[in-house]
Amino acid sequence: MKKVIKNGTIVTAADTYTADVLIENGIISLIGENLSTQGAEAIDAEGCYLFPGGIDPHTHLEMPFGGTVTKDDFETGTIAAAFGGTTTIIDFCLTNKGEPLKDAIKTWHAKSNDKAVIDYGFHLMIGEVNDAVLNELPSVIDDEGITSFKVFMAYKNVLQADDETLFRTLIAAKELGALVMVHAENGDVIDYLTKKALEQGNTDPIYHALTRPPEMEGEATGRAAAFTGLANSQLYVVHVSCAEAARKIAEARDNGIDIWGETCPQYLLLDQSYLEKPNFEGAKYVWSPPLREKWNQDVLWNALKTGQLQTLGSDQCSFDFNGQKDLGKGNFSKIPNGGPFIEDRVSVLFSEGVKKGRISLNQFVDITSTRVAKLFGLYPKKGTIAVGVDADIVIFDPTVERTISAETHHMSVDYNAFEGLKVTGEPVSVLSRGEFVIRDKKFVGKLGAGRYVKRAKYGANKHAKESETLTF
Repeated sequence: MKKVIKNGTIVTAADTYTADVLIENGIISLIGENLSTQGAEAIDAEGCYLFPGGIDPHTHLEMPFGGTVTKDDFETGTIAAAFGGTTTIIDFCLTNKGEPLKDAIKTWHAKSNDKAVIDYGFHLMIGEVNDAVLNELPSVIDDEGITSFKVFMAYKNVLQADDETLFRTLIAAKELGALVMVHAENGDVIDYLTKKALEQGNTDPIYHALTRPPEMEGEATGRAAAFTGLANSQLYVVHVSCAEAARKIAEARDNGIDIWGETCPQYLLLDQSYLEKPNFEGAKYVWSPPLREKWNQDVLWNALKTGQLQTLGSDQCSFDFNGQKDLGKGNFSKIPNGGPFIEDRVSVLFSEGVKKGRISLNQFVDITSTRVAKLFGLYPKKGTIAVGVDADIVIFDPTVERTISAETHHMSVDYNAFEGLKVTGEPVSVLSRGEFVIRDKKFVGKLGAGRYVKRAKYGANKHAKESETLTF
């Protein structure tokens, strides 16, 4: 059945205006004033914004790590994402050295098939580069539509790749039209600092942060940027947490290097002192890179405002405090790294960013949706509200006030890192390709309704403006 969303204020990365939206066959077919509702379901969005569905570029659902597996899978994780106003995620597919890349991709398809309630894609981890890997990459891009590759510069002896692997991945990505992503921390130095801390009996959660200093994030970011410039390639730095890394990205961009930066809501609101909470509560806030000293938050907010950082990922990687995080009691290095953020990413940025004047309403849309769509080959089908695009729409009430809590969130994890935070603004209803997933704050979607999305190569519509004629 056709749908007409009436009386809402449409917000894109470029414009803000009042209009009605006609949806047919999952696509936005018309935008205009006083559209007829004859033969259509009328949806009243009076007093609400209409945002393009959020796109979360950084999730880890049902991911093995540290002897356990993240608590949220593609069912609970995508339901929570939808409640939070996200209609597309891109999850990280981990590979194993010596095994075909297609085997890892099959594993991730098995995790997600018949579970996801919103659309999704994959990034592919590259842990080694050899003839077998290089020969597989064209089919990964052309057949699977996976056009982004993740290289870890940290987690020595587990996920970390060497500099040659990163550099050769950058060269291959340039040739093939892919975007290389890096977890930028100096894993070798961190490994040394971790061993020294444990030898000295320093085992509490705070030492997770103290053994992963910001200098090592800045160094790795600068190194990756230098490799990118040398390869004349393209780079996306995930979960930027500190001034040192943000500065390296800004310098590289000023020097003409094609580099992009993502931060996460946890780095904008929380700080290193949370790891000092008593009774092992600090373990709830252990993820990598770690939380930083509070003054870094102003630097990150300013970088978003000025465009030196461009996107906001959740880095959703949830582990229960009881039964998972407590694996690291007596040894901070064994605390599973990660936290639950997929549900609160959009609301937190709106409340702390737009409502407090740190970023504009249009910047908010660009950061949470449009820029991600452009960088990762989803635009223009996703990432904006325009005729001909997927009807991924969030009906958002900018006035409602609520308090974030594990008691009311929809993630399958026993705590919320933002527990007690009061926010203004909340998704009321969420449509994915024209069908309600959330309606009046209730889940009405279907398991398996989410589709796997093959993505275009890097550079397609990367710099397109919403006002331009778009090719679908």
